Amino acid sequence: MSAPGATAEFGAWLRGLRAEAAGKGISGAVLDDALAGLQPLARVLELDRRQPESIQTLEQYLASRLTASKIENGRRRIAEHAALLARVRQRFDVQAPYLVALWGIESDYGRFMGDFQTVACLATLAHDGRRSAFFRDELLSALRILQARRMRSADLRGSWAGAMGQCQFMPSNYLAHAVDFGGDGKADIWADLGDVFASMANFLGKLGWNGGEGWGYEVRLPDAFDRALVDPEAVRKPIAAWQDLGVRRVDGARLTGADPAAGISQPDGAGGRAFLITGNFRVLRRWNTPQRFRIAVGLLADRLAAA
Repeated sequence: MSAPGATAEFGAWLRGLRAEAAGKGISGAVLDDALAGLQPLARVLELDRRQPESIQTLEQYLASRLTASKIENGRRRIAEHAALLARVRQRFDVQAPYLVALWGIESDYGRFMGDFQTVACLATLAHDGRRSAFFRDELLSALRILQARRMRSADLRGSWAGAMGQCQFMPSNYLAHAVDFGGDGKADIWADLGDVFASMANFLGKLGWNGGEGWGYEVRLPDAFDRALVDPEAVRKPIAAWQDLGVRRVDGARLTGADPAAGISQPDGAGGRAFLITGNFRVLRRWNTPQRFRIAVGLLADRLAAA
């Protein structure tokens, strides 16, 4: 139970949020339904402080995401939905293995979308000081979704961080990128696989995804490699330049590809596994920032494509 002072402070914060939302056109009925009796969720703050991308090594992170069953299920889903994925590829030019890898990692192919009440989670995180501005915007976006879809707040559920549906879109991403691929008048990322795949592909495409390029591959760095060069976002060189610096594929072979702005990712630091990455790896950063997440998506996509 929250202390009286903390409860009063949250209530004052919530009144300010309500006023802002009303000023942006959210109806009183939606606000009454979504905000009445709302209290911060201690479990959400606990999970926020223990995100696996920040506390696990790369090997630990991959071990739970590149399992044999995950790979087998993903290959089966690609075969099962081949025609749909081909139509999505034709429209958005995003390869099926990447869409299915993201689907698998985000929601285990739609089997686990989360059961936290989205508004309560976002209010908790918006009130918290760590990333309050980001989550306040997401909370306002969630209220817009409730109004547009005429949903009850109790029915809008997802992860503890506010991500929703089989592709785990944040509310702002839903508003900006969700696609009604089936043409039924609504973008349903919870139950319509066409909308799920198309929404993911639309999001990646708008960020600059290159449908003719991979994400990268594992490499071996030479001894005494300059650590200042291990910065996949800021340090970009043609693949030939990395070759000249002594970087090789993990089996010792020469590097392949022609990306003029490749980089090096080594999330566990010196001695850890290293990867030569392309522009698509940087596109995935806008989906989810941690390098471990993006490497997991890339490696799973590679295994699905190898079927």
